[in-house]
Amino acid sequence: MYSKNAWENYKDRMTEVMDFGEDYKKFITLCKTERLAVKEAVRLLEKQGFKDINQFKTLKTGDKVYAVNKSKNVASFIIGKKDITEGLRILGAHIDSPRLDLKQNPLYQDTDFALLNTHYYGGIKKYQWVTIPLSLIGVVCKKDGSTVDVTIGEGENDPVFGVTDLLIHLSKEQMKKTAAEAITGEDLDVTFGSIGVDSEDEKDTVKQNVLKLLKEKYDITEEDFISAEIEVVPSGKARDYGLDRSMIAGYGHDDRSCAYTSLRALLDIKSSEFTSCAILVDKEEIGSVGATGSHSVFFENVIANICEKMGKKDIYFATHKALENSKMLSSDVSAAYDPLYSSVNDKLNCAYFGKGIVFNKYTGSRGKSGSNDAQPEYIAWVRQILDDNKINWQTSELGKVDEGGGGTIAYILGNYNMNVVDAGIAVLNMHAPMEIVSKVDVFSAYEAYKVFLTKM
Repeated sequence: MYSKNAWENYKDRMTEVMDFGEDYKKFITLCKTERLAVKEAVRLLEKQGFKDINQFKTLKTGDKVYAVNKSKNVASFIIGKKDITEGLRILGAHIDSPRLDLKQNPLYQDTDFALLNTHYYGGIKKYQWVTIPLSLIGVVCKKDGSTVDVTIGEGENDPVFGVTDLLIHLSKEQMKKTAAEAITGEDLDVTFGSIGVDSEDEKDTVKQNVLKLLKEKYDITEEDFISAEIEVVPSGKARDYGLDRSMIAGYGHDDRSCAYTSLRALLDIKSSEFTSCAILVDKEEIGSVGATGSHSVFFENVIANICEKMGKKDIYFATHKALENSKMLSSDVSAAYDPLYSSVNDKLNCAYFGKGIVFNKYTGSRGKSGSNDAQPEYIAWVRQILDDNKINWQTSELGKVDEGGGGTIAYILGNYNMNVVDAGIAVLNMHAPMEIVSKVDVFSAYEAYKVFLTKM
């Protein structure tokens, strides 16, 4: 554990730390959905000479390739000098974040308001999502096969949306409820409009008007919502936080802070002995399920594709040998110590701002249920390479033993018998519409990930 505080460690590189923070702020402002994160990742990869794996018939040392799955996963690789069956160096992060999703039949009118029904995604405190400006971002897939991109609320002159709350003067009964009960899931409906259209049919004229506007701007109908994926996310840019500008406030630090630093680490290395990989996945917040979650066979199939293009005869054996011999950092955030809520933490085993990248030997809940619980031999190896390179790191648990817990993708990749440990960035306000990270911790993670990819 490198002894200097991370700010002290990088005092001669402050401009570099702050500039990296600016780059990250741009990324997290732009990439508020999984599709946007994948799109931006591909742009950055191609700018650095990476090409779609399908463009290659064979692969050799030094080749830079990527593969995209259903617009929500991207796996990128630099082919190393060693045979792939000797293992890869893998950084794995998720790019989904807690939010509200529009239901398939979302639009309705009540009195003189058009509203949108939502279904929340991931673990949220529902009361945090009312009375804040919200944007609508996503895609509408039409029957003719075309796809319409929708982004409303992010432009300077765009309207924003929101979920209303009861005024304090009339909330006597509401205030008697617990925080979990004060706002229910079905209360999280988004106000969409309030002007009625002139119509012979006087029914639902406000709804008719917003449908007219959607038709004019996007050429979509009410029925098209059935095959749409519209996410309701906090509006606005990521901002510096604190008078000293030492922190960043924004939506989706969990886990796009680790996604960006993992991707940048791969982009910024020139070569490595082992094949290096950064994979960005979806659905972690709801259990890593489905075709785009870590439980999917997508990643295994990409490794098999690489093995085939490298001339391996027994693809199944080569693929599983490569995975078994791999080392991975599950790049996911950890809960930062908050002095206002100190009672939930064991101060000797929690993450602090300004102390660098955070390692969680295990996550899970209570009796380590659902955790990876990394091998101590592997943790010792990671300690050594970080200390040798004077990179700040710390260890943490997710709160006191009986307070709760959480999970990551670590155990899923661990099922391949590879060495995996969680390694990410400490976050305040995790899962809230506005999360907070320390700029120096973000930079420390980036430095740690680069070292991990390149060291023997």
